[in-house]
Amino acid sequence: MVEFVVPEPEYDRYSNRQLAAVPLALLALALLVLVGWYLTTGAPVTPGIEFTGGTEIQIATDASQTEVRQALAFETDSVQPVAGSNEYIVTTQSTDAESIRSQVESAGYEIVSIQTRSASFGADAQRLALMGIAVAFVGMSILIFVLFRSFVPSIAVVLSAFSDIVIPLALMNLFGIKLSLGSVAALLMLIGYSVDSDILLNNHILRRRGSFYESTYRAMETGVTMTVTSISAMTVMYIVSSLFKIPLLPDLAIVLVFGLVVDLMNTYMMNLSLLRWYKFEGVNR
Repeated sequence: MVEFVVPEPEYDRYSNRQLAAVPLALLALALLVLVGWYLTTGAPVTPGIEFTGGTEIQIATDASQTEVRQALAFETDSVQPVAGSNEYIVTTQSTDAESIRSQVESAGYEIVSIQTRSASFGADAQRLALMGIAVAFVGMSILIFVLFRSFVPSIAVVLSAFSDIVIPLALMNLFGIKLSLGSVAALLMLIGYSVDSDILLNNHILRRRGSFYESTYRAMETGVTMTVTSISAMTVMYIVSSLFKIPLLPDLAIVLVFGLVVDLMNTYMMNLSLLRWYKFEGVNR
């Protein structure tokens, strides 16, 4: 059995500013990416068909993926093969189902199923999804302030959770991953993952016996092990779901991988630097 050992970092070699510099710099870059994307496209993240409206057609053919894309007269967003079959799932932002059906049949392809989402329905779904993320984040923030009843430890958790969402959103733009139901679910899960690891660190440092660095390492032994295990599981999920073309899961898995890697940095660099300042400087002022 392979044993995962968490190395003990030499935190006393670095100042609080040095520890916080990298996470804050990446957060600033991520915000710039989102603002630039919004100014360019009108949305901070490119929405998928679930949120823009469009049509999804499943067709059966022996043609290749490239041949299918070239044969269809309408503009396609994606042409994805269905694993273990001769079928493809074609998506387009057009909502003219009858015209699409006619063009697919004219190309000689058999239509297995066709689903259309109106633009207004997609806009409503996007609004509800973003509202859900906002409500979850605000609710989490209120709960954290109630639990710790102190500004610095609470803001450390909230800032870390905020960064855990913003940086993956920017990475989604850079890697061409659209906002989908899977990625929205991942963002909601990241709020929980982030709060879990940050509360673990805060509780060990603020509420348990032992020196600051002893408490930090005890928290890391548990927190880093859990996070690395989750990253490994999500990586496997991404590979398997991508190979077998399982809907939603690839987006969910890869966004979680982004967020969990970022969470390690934010928790044990940015959050830790704020807690160390609070413990040794801020409390006594």
